[in-house]
Amino acid sequence: MNRRVTSRACVALIAIMVATVPGVAHAGGGNEAEVEVPQAKGGRQGKNLTVQTKIQTTVNGARETAKTGTLTPADSNWNPPACWYEPAYSPKQIQAIVKAIRQVGMLGVGELVGGVFDSYFKEGHPYKNYNLDKQGKGQFWAATINEKRKNDPEANSCNKLPFWVEEGETPKEPLAVSPKILAEYAYDELPVPSTEIELAPEGTTKVNLPTWAWLDKAKFKKVSVTASIPGSGLSATTTAEPVSLSIDPGTEDAETYPASGECPIEGGKIGVPRAKGTSADTDPPCGVKYLRSSDGDAYNLRATVTWKISWTSTTGEGGDLPEGQFGADQQVEVEEVQSINR
Repeated sequence: MNRRVTSRACVALIAIMVATVPGVAHAGGGNEAEVEVPQAKGGRQGKNLTVQTKIQTTVNGARETAKTGTLTPADSNWNPPACWYEPAYSPKQIQAIVKAIRQVGMLGVGELVGGVFDSYFKEGHPYKNYNLDKQGKGQFWAATINEKRKNDPEANSCNKLPFWVEEGETPKEPLAVSPKILAEYAYDELPVPSTEIELAPEGTTKVNLPTWAWLDKAKFKKVSVTASIPGSGLSATTTAEPVSLSIDPGTEDAETYPASGECPIEGGKIGVPRAKGTSADTDPPCGVKYLRSSDGDAYNLRATVTWKISWTSTTGEGGDLPEGQFGADQQVEVEEVQSINR
C-alpha cells in the first residue's frame, strides 16, 4: 500500500477505525460504548476524527427558573458555530490510539488503518514519530461538533485531520477555537426566562376594552454565560439584556399599545401593572385591545422579548452579537361586553 494516501482516502478509513477500535470513544454515539482517553474523548462526525468539546460554561445573573428557553438570532443569516477545532490530543495519546488501532485483527483493518495514521503522524507526512519529542510543548487540535447544531450543513465544515499547535501559539485556521467562537458558543447556552406576560384583566377580556400587559421585572434582568476551555487561558462571557417586548394579538381585529406593538423597557420595566381602581377604558402603556369576540374560542397572543447581546473576553476582545428573540403563546378569550349580563 502506498503510504502517501490522499486526504480523502485517509478520512474514509478513519470512519472504519472509529467504528471498530475499542480504544477510541464515540461522541454522542447512541448505543455505542464510550471509553475515556485521558484528557480527551474522541469521536466521529461523518468520516472525520473529532473530539468531544472540553468547553465549560457557567451561568450568572439570572434568577433560577424552571422555564427557560434558547434565543433565536434576529438575524436569520447568523447562527452560533456548528463546528470548530480545539486542543485535543497529546503526542502520547495519538501514539496510544494508533497502537490500539493496530491491535484490531479483523480483515487486516488494524494494520491498514494503522498504516495510514503512521504515515500521517509518524513517518513524516507531515509529522514524525507522533511529535513525541514535543510532549508537553503543544497538542494536536481536532474538530469538534456543537451538539445543538450537529445536523446543520456547516457541521461538516471542520474536515481536517488533527493538526499540531505549539503551546501558546494561535493557529491560523479560521475555525480554530477563539474568544469569539467561545462567545458565540455561549450565545447558544443563554438561559432566558419564558416569555409569559401578565395580563389584566386575566384570562378573559372584553371587546373594545384595553388589556394591560407587563413582564415580571425580577425575572427579566441581564443574564450572562461564560465559556472557557480549561488550561487554555481562553474565556469569553456573553451577556443578554432585555430591551423590548413585541406583542402579536393573534388576529388582525385588534390594536396594540403602542401602535407598533413594541413595548420598550423603561426604568428596568416592560409595561406597567394595572393599578386597582383604574378605569376599564384607560389605555395602557403596553397592551392590546381586541375589536372582535373570539366566539367561544381563544386568540393566540404571542409575546416575544428581544435581547441585546454583547461579549467580552480574557484577551480584551469583545463587541456585539446579533440580537436574540424568545417568545411564547398565550390563549386569550374575548367576549362581547353584553355577555356579562347573561
